Amino acid sequence: MKMRPGTQTGFLLCGKEWDEGEAIEVRSPWDQGLVGRVTQATRADARQAVNHAVAVIRRTRGLPRWKRKEILEDVASSLIEQKERFAQLIVAEAGKPLRLARAEVDRAILTFKTSAEETSRLGGETIPLDLMEGNEGRWGLVQRFPVGPILAITPNNFPLNLVAHKIGPAIAAGCPFLLKPAPQTPFTALALGEVILKAGWPQEAIAVMPLSNADTAWLAEKEDRLKLVTFTGSSKVGWELKAHSGRKRVLLELGSNAAMVVHSDWPDLDEAALRTAHGAFGHAGQSCISVQRVFVQRNIFQTFLWKLVDCAQKLVVGNPSEEATDVGPLIRPAEAERVEAWIQEAVAGGAKLITGGERHGSVVHPTILTGTQRGMKVRDEEVFGPVVVVEPYDDFEEALAEVNHSRYGLQAGLLTRDAGRILTAFREIEVGSLIIGDTPSWRLDPMPYGGVKDSGIGREGIRSAIQEMTEPRMLVMAGLN
Repeated sequence: MKMRPGTQTGFLLCGKEWDEGEAIEVRSPWDQGLVGRVTQATRADARQAVNHAVAVIRRTRGLPRWKRKEILEDVASSLIEQKERFAQLIVAEAGKPLRLARAEVDRAILTFKTSAEETSRLGGETIPLDLMEGNEGRWGLVQRFPVGPILAITPNNFPLNLVAHKIGPAIAAGCPFLLKPAPQTPFTALALGEVILKAGWPQEAIAVMPLSNADTAWLAEKEDRLKLVTFTGSSKVGWELKAHSGRKRVLLELGSNAAMVVHSDWPDLDEAALRTAHGAFGHAGQSCISVQRVFVQRNIFQTFLWKLVDCAQKLVVGNPSEEATDVGPLIRPAEAERVEAWIQEAVAGGAKLITGGERHGSVVHPTILTGTQRGMKVRDEEVFGPVVVVEPYDDFEEALAEVNHSRYGLQAGLLTRDAGRILTAFREIEVGSLIIGDTPSWRLDPMPYGGVKDSGIGREGIRSAIQEMTEPRMLVMAGLN
C-alpha cells in the first residue's frame, strides 16, 4: 500500500487500504487548496478493527522484547530515510513552517528510538514473602503486561510526533491499537502506519482510521474490549471522553494557557525575549505549551516588553512551505477569525495592543497585549494562536498567584537565579512541569509530560506512557524448596 495525498487515500485496516466510503476533503491551512481526500471509516469498520485487535493480543503480548525493539528501531530508521517526505506532509496538511516540520520529524525519530530503548528496561521485581512465621520459602514476582487494545486519538498540531507518542509506547508495551487521527491531518498518520507495517508490526494490531466524532465517542463509551483511551486535544472533548469511557483507563493530555515569570535577577533579557517570541509564536501558537502569559518584574518590564516586540516584529510571517517562514497559518480560517475576535474583545475591554493583531485569511500576525484583566479570554482561556499577554508584577508571591490563576496546569517557565525562589515556585506553582531558565514551551520527548487541573490526567513521555499502557501482575511462589 502507498498513501497518496493529492488523490483519495483509504483508511488502514488489517494491512490493507480501504477506500470504499465517504471521502473527506483535506484542505491546506495556507491557501485552502485541496491537499487530498481520505476515506472516512464507519462504526462497523471500527468494530472490525477492534475484533482484529482482540484476536491478536496474545501475539503482541508474546512478542519478545528484541522483536519489539527491532520494529521500533526500523520505524526510526525509515523516518530518517523519509524525513523530507514526512516534513512535506506536515507542511501540506497542518500548515506548519517547513523548518518546524523537519524538527518535528527529528522529534518523532527520538520518540521511536527511546521507545525501542525502553523495551529493554520494562522489567519487574521480586518481593520477599517469608516475613511471617509459616511463610517460609514463599516469594513473589511482579511483572508488567500490556493492558490490551488501545484507542488513540491525536490532534492536528503535531500530526507525526504526537502520534508517535501514542504508537511508540504501545508497540513497546505490546498493545494493539486503533489510531484516530485529527480530520485535518490524516495523511501523516496514514503514512506512518505504512512504515510501521513494513517494520513488521502485526497487521491485525494496527488500524489508522479517520472516524466521525460520534463514532469515536461511541467506541470510547460502548466498546468495552478497548482497555485504554489515550487522547491529546481540547479540555472540553477530553473530559467528555473520560466521563463516557466507563471502566477503561483514560490518559488525557489537554490544553493550557502556559505562563512564565521573568524576575529582575535574570542576566540575559535579549535571549529571554527571543526564546519567548519563538515559544509564543512558533507554529502560530498552536501548541498546548505555547507561551501565553508572561509576568515580568516591574523594574525590567518595559525593557523586556520592547525587546520582545522587536523579536516578534522580526519573525517572518507567510507561506509555511518556504524555508524562511517562522509563523504560518492557523489550521482553519474559523480559528483565525476566533483569535482575531478574542484580541478585539480584549482591546475593547481596555487592553493595549502593542504589536500585531492583523489577520489575513488563516494568518494572524504575532500579537502582544498588555493591560489585560482577569476574565478576558486572551488571559483566562487557551488562545491556541499567536498571542501573548505581558504584565508587570511587584512581588514574587503575587506573580506565582497569577500563574496559578488558571484552570489549567500543564507547564510553566521561570527565569530567576535565586535558589530560594526556584524552590518556592516548585512547591507553589500547580503544573505538571516547571521549567527553570527557559520558557514553558520547552519539552524533551522522553521526559514525563502531562498536567493537573483541566490540563489532563496521567503522563506521557515514553516510559511514563508505557507504565500507563501496562498493568502489574503478581506471581506468588510457594512449596518449591
